[in-house]
Amino acid sequence: MPELPEETSKAWDSHKGPVILSTVNKDGVPNAIYATCVSKYDEQTLVVANNYFSKTMENIKAGSKACILFITSDNTSYQVKGILEYHTQGPVFDDMKTWNPEKHPGHGAAALKVEEVYKGAEKLL
Repeated sequence: MPELPEETSKAWDSHKGPVILSTVNKDGVPNAIYATCVSKYDEQTLVVANNYFSKTMENIKAGSKACILFITSDNTSYQVKGILEYHTQGPVFDDMKTWNPEKHPGHGAAALKVEEVYKGAEKLL
């Protein structure tokens, strides 16, 4: 299974602000949200806590692929693209519950499995 390139993994560790999670519906209409409750589960998986998904959840249920866009403290942007797995139990969900703030519901964990990675327009993976 593809992994984050070392540069991207290190960049993730210094990302600033919310990330942008983009999905598409069954008709190909895009949807993008800001997400602040995010984490790297492992080198193959980035996780966004489902605290208030609506259209995003519909798109996940429809089998949408996704993209996470983030920026680093030196204003370098990275995109990680891949398939989404949705967890309401198990190790990924349990991990999300450890870092998702208690004030948020944490209904589930949207796990983006790495397939492609970009630094700006440069394809890294």
